[in-house]
Amino acid sequence: MSTEAQEHRLEFLDQTAFELMRATGRGQLMQCVWVYEHPVDFDGLRRFHRNFAQSHGGRHIERSPLPFGRPRWVKPGRAPSEIQINDSVRPRDELMEWADELASLPIDPEHGPTWYLVVQPLSDGATAISMVGSHVIGDGIGAGLAIFEAVTGNVRDAGYDRPNARTRRQALAADARQVIRDLPETGRALVKGAKLVYGKRRELAKSRKSRAGGQTGPGQELVVVPSVAVFVDIDEWDARAKSLGGNSYSLLVGVTAKLAERLGRRRRSDGAVTLVIAINLRESLEDDRALAMSFANATVDPEKVTIDLGEARTVVREARQAAKDQPDPTLELLPLMPWLPKAAVKGVAELLFAYSEDLPVSCSNLGDLPPQLAQVDGTNAEYVFVRALDQNVTLQEMQRSHGQLVVVSARLNGKVVISIEAYEVGAENTKHRLRDLAAQTLAEFGLTGVID
Repeated sequence: MSTEAQEHRLEFLDQTAFELMRATGRGQLMQCVWVYEHPVDFDGLRRFHRNFAQSHGGRHIERSPLPFGRPRWVKPGRAPSEIQINDSVRPRDELMEWADELASLPIDPEHGPTWYLVVQPLSDGATAISMVGSHVIGDGIGAGLAIFEAVTGNVRDAGYDRPNARTRRQALAADARQVIRDLPETGRALVKGAKLVYGKRRELAKSRKSRAGGQTGPGQELVVVPSVAVFVDIDEWDARAKSLGGNSYSLLVGVTAKLAERLGRRRRSDGAVTLVIAINLRESLEDDRALAMSFANATVDPEKVTIDLGEARTVVREARQAAKDQPDPTLELLPLMPWLPKAAVKGVAELLFAYSEDLPVSCSNLGDLPPQLAQVDGTNAEYVFVRALDQNVTLQEMQRSHGQLVVVSARLNGKVVISIEAYEVGAENTKHRLRDLAAQTLAEFGLTGVID
């Protein structure tokens, strides 16, 4: 058994994500899809599968026996799910529909499986491979590191315990001592939380009323949030960004702002688009946080971005720096999370994820990814994309958040890959419409691309 100083407890943001999943039933997933237009090396794929199971991507969460204790990371308590190789052939134009269907797989960060690897032959002779896993286990950079290690075979051993390695008495004693160590931080969070809740009491009261009126009946049915993947040649993308006075990141922000405009996600007060930008805080391989990130808020005028990206570039740079210098005060509430009942956990979700009239848009840029991430079987896939997925999303949630737009981008294999997940309340929420909106947006920037 590891020593108490090496118990690998979840950081408060990671625990918050876990508790939100348990309280709401809504799962945040990540997916990477590789499309091979040449034969897949299945020996290499099996080697990758074995390696990934030993990586940080294969870990599980073990809850504390104390109701207010901190959970910790442990090794898997069961063997990973086998590679699922489908025999039936799917049409190539159903690639995204197949990828969407994998969001329904049962994923459990506590008991497992936390991830799946699935192989699907396509009608044009290509082969699609998908890995889908829980966002509670890792963020985009963390998942990329786990994939990189599994491809190269250089998998870190974090020294996690096996599940139930501690006796109940040992676990109770160790977790109680951790609670005592956390008390000063918890006390400070309580004071700040009281002030924040008081300042937002009207918003929270309105939200509670909305929740109370929708616990049963209309609004509780599940909805599908459409998503598409866009591929643009890197040279074309970079040339267009430069011609507009921006860089790759600001062009992504511009495309996201225009998509938001087409989906009705502009603030009523001034017509601007509010972006919530994920900032990577992972600086070393010893950092085993699942969500090593902070969030920057930026306001962009969508009417300017197709003409000049200079303002968007400045706004994003300043917002990113401000997020590092002055973290979101809401995140200071996280030490309270172990003490909150389920209903209060949902309230924290509203504070964190901004069910607001600003209609925030999530924008994540993973940047340049190492070429090994395209080599899941040891050879280069012709197409690769990464994206966010949601499980068990209700109509009521979409109504309360006024819809949703999540954009995730990366640079890999000579392409800028942009994954778009969007839902507009009251509109035709289909993949066909979202493809059209993406194509229209690219055209506004003079860009061409493949849209799946």
